[in-house]
Amino acid sequence: MGLRTSLAVRAADVATWASRKAGRGNGGMIGGLVADFIDPKLMERLGRGRPCAIVTGTNGKSTTTRMLAEAVRSIGTVCTNDGGDNMDAGVISALLAGRDADRIILEVDELHVPHIAAKLECSVLVLLNLSRDQLDRVGEINRIEQVLREYVNSRPDLTVVANCDDVQVTSVAWDCPNVVWVSAGVGFTGDSTSCPRTGGAVVRTQKPDGTPDWYAVKPLPDGSEFRRPTPTWSVDAEGLHTPGGTRDLSLTLPGNANRGNAAQAVAAAVALGVGEPDAVAAAERVDNVAGRYSTVMYAGREVHLLLAKNPAGWQEALSMVDRSADGLVIAVNGQVADGTDLSWLWDVVFENFGSLKVVASGERSADLAVRLGYAGVEHVTVPDMLEAVRACPPGRVEVLANYTAFRDLNKALSRDPGKSPDRSNQGGRHE
Repeated sequence: MGLRTSLAVRAADVATWASRKAGRGNGGMIGGLVADFIDPKLMERLGRGRPCAIVTGTNGKSTTTRMLAEAVRSIGTVCTNDGGDNMDAGVISALLAGRDADRIILEVDELHVPHIAAKLECSVLVLLNLSRDQLDRVGEINRIEQVLREYVNSRPDLTVVANCDDVQVTSVAWDCPNVVWVSAGVGFTGDSTSCPRTGGAVVRTQKPDGTPDWYAVKPLPDGSEFRRPTPTWSVDAEGLHTPGGTRDLSLTLPGNANRGNAAQAVAAAVALGVGEPDAVAAAERVDNVAGRYSTVMYAGREVHLLLAKNPAGWQEALSMVDRSADGLVIAVNGQVADGTDLSWLWDVVFENFGSLKVVASGERSADLAVRLGYAGVEHVTVPDMLEAVRACPPGRVEVLANYTAFRDLNKALSRDPGKSPDRSNQGGRHE
């Protein structure tokens, strides 16, 4: 390494150490910011000569990346951003921490994919789904689709693992000569009612065998039909259907969305040279993703933690909530990392909690309370999240929180004397 690069690496290490020592976090962002300021070419230098795969999409990036990294470890060492920091600074920190690893497996924010993938000479891109997320930061979903489509079209050598059930993702990968189509499912279709290539309506239907299908009413400019491609990989209640046959898929993590994440992780791992059985076994081993799906004993309550960030994620997480629990805390913040515009609350279906005791919490608990009121959900409002948990009856309490609310609650639980030292994952208990 040259003098500037050596200085950048050393400064990043010091900044990361200082952040951790001061209790300000794991140092993943500050170390990368410092290093990038000193050496703007550091990302390219750290990635040079190593195979790289990138995972992106609105939902499931961290989980899919974790499964893919676990699978790729069966053929060598892996550099990955398992803390979820997926923009430039976080990627640089991950590359610094894993600078001796054989391969790079990263999750990357959708709008940051083109320049990060170019710098790291990415060879495999995993496209999960595209739906509304933080409109005040990233804008409309069609903008993201166009950015990703332009990048994919500029890289004819790129292998793309794409979810063909998602109309926007299919549009991104439509012209790619090296695409692996995966039927991974899609739980939120509100952003795929029109074709991003023609503007015409998209009709969702089923094939005679019951498998999902969709097509655009208006043909493409060349007269051809824009329709759901036939997948070579798919997942359903029977298991994972691969080019070689059907395999059982017994995940520890709950929910249909995670089965879709696993299908794409396995397909991507195989594209990177991992054996199919090893890739499936790796996906099944993943039982925790940065504290998501974990259970904490607190104040006589078994607190099950779920994270949701946008309408698609909230809809999937709500399907995982145990309606037989003794209480449910829904916590919403509106910080920059969450998106300060909470209009997405009106796109989420909150109307089906039955007799479950519901507590609205977080910095934006008042906004949430209004939405719950219109949904006809009986609830109480307790802004402080620990107090909200205590407001639930003793027993099992489900907690569903957006990004910074989830982060802040985890911190509060870790330092509050009411927390039991026992912490375990119970992610599979709702399957």
